[in-house]
Amino acid sequence: MAAAAADGERRIGVAMDYSESAKKALDWAIDNLLHHGDTLVVLHVLHHGGEETKQALWAKSGSPLIPLSEFREPEVMQGYGVRPDAEVLDMIDTAARQKQLKVVAKLYWGDAREKLCDAVEELKIDSLVMGSRGLGPIQRYNPEPPLLPLLKCQMLPRQNWNTLSCLTIEPLN
Repeated sequence: MAAAAADGERRIGVAMDYSESAKKALDWAIDNLLHHGDTLVVLHVLHHGGEETKQALWAKSGSPLIPLSEFREPEVMQGYGVRPDAEVLDMIDTAARQKQLKVVAKLYWGDAREKLCDAVEELKIDSLVMGSRGLGPIQRYNPEPPLLPLLKCQMLPRQNWNTLSCLTIEPLN
């Protein structure tokens, strides 16, 4: 895992598209990875479309960090082209209260793989958790997802990334 942020807090990113696998990834991160006082960064990557002005303004850097108090507001998130999910907001609110987390959201527009890599580098994220819809090589390798529960991935330094984002993959016990 990357070194912790300069102020001593860990920054844990969760890629969120409101799919069931993204919700499970968030739930897993809350239960197994986030500790008291950490920062949870909820990352959204949107396809091009919607409001062109914001996309042009934040095409490379993404949106400003959006605090939880604004992330909760449907009008604010709809202004970014995101429809908030009550289940996800409840999970985040509960975790923020119980673990005294700092929660922020950040939106990017474009290719998800590229933008998530940018987010890790830009925001100095220590760990990134994301769901899988079973469309990648792990699904092809193991046709029965329940047999392969959670995976631990060690990240490659960004300069070594190509189509793979994991150096090692092993089942967690």
